[in-house]
Amino acid sequence: MPELPEVETVRRGLQPAMEGARIRMVELRRPNLRFPFPDDFAGHLAGRQIVALGRRAKYLLIHLDTADVVLCHLGMSGSFRIDQDDEDAMPGVFHHERSKAEKHDHAVFHLTGASGRSLRIVYNDPRRFGFMLLHEDGPLDSHPLLAGLGVEPTGNILDGALLADLLRGRRTPLKSALMDQRLIAGLGNIYVCEALWRARLSPRRMADTVSGKAGVSERSQRLAEAIRAVIAEAIAAGGSSLRDYVQTDGSLGYFQHRFNVYDREDDPCRREGCGGTVQRIVQSGRSTFHCPACQR
Repeated sequence: MPELPEVETVRRGLQPAMEGARIRMVELRRPNLRFPFPDDFAGHLAGRQIVALGRRAKYLLIHLDTADVVLCHLGMSGSFRIDQDDEDAMPGVFHHERSKAEKHDHAVFHLTGASGRSLRIVYNDPRRFGFMLLHEDGPLDSHPLLAGLGVEPTGNILDGALLADLLRGRRTPLKSALMDQRLIAGLGNIYVCEALWRARLSPRRMADTVSGKAGVSERSQRLAEAIRAVIAEAIAAGGSSLRDYVQTDGSLGYFQHRFNVYDREDDPCRREGCGGTVQRIVQSGRSTFHCPACQR
């Protein structure tokens, strides 16, 4: 499933085409994805201008001039592509052919761009695990899917002191705590494994051992820096294309070529001088990749 860097890459890819555009019509080719489309979804969006394209955790947010917001989730196989003036405007080269079969084009946004050009934003989803919902009432963080989400793992907000506070008193494995969306929003399996390797911390250690007795600890500072660095590098690389996911321009993300532990079971640890071997364990039903020799 796409994680935060993948969704941020999609947002950045769609932003130039969608921001400032007016929605002429929305064509829905089925009544539902994972969930039914909202009542009169197409009618509600027709004529509206898109004022901004945002992201919260793993949700893509389409802000309208009515102050309403469309919440989009890509699920396992959802993707957007941009068609302009009835011509496929996808640059990039497919390493693995991405679904463009019309039978999987479930929603089409017909737009007039800020420049006056006609374009289509097509949502394709073979597995139909994605969804689109409409938020109309109250602050955005009051929506059930967004309420209670934790801090974003980007920028300098997530520092050692805050991370220490979030983990203090939590007697659960460190990896499980880091994937708790109520603590850190949008941080998923791939990037938790990579951040823990960089921070030299075992995914099995108890979360509260990172905090120290009070305030920031050396471990929490190291881990916070590793999380921010991994997420920033993954966004810059266009995400990690695993199985179904590709970028809006049809090209694959390449951060997976930088994986140090994820999906590298039985490979030598890449840390200089370590000599250990990457192992896979299962935590909460998810694969965890780590080097037991240098992650303590």
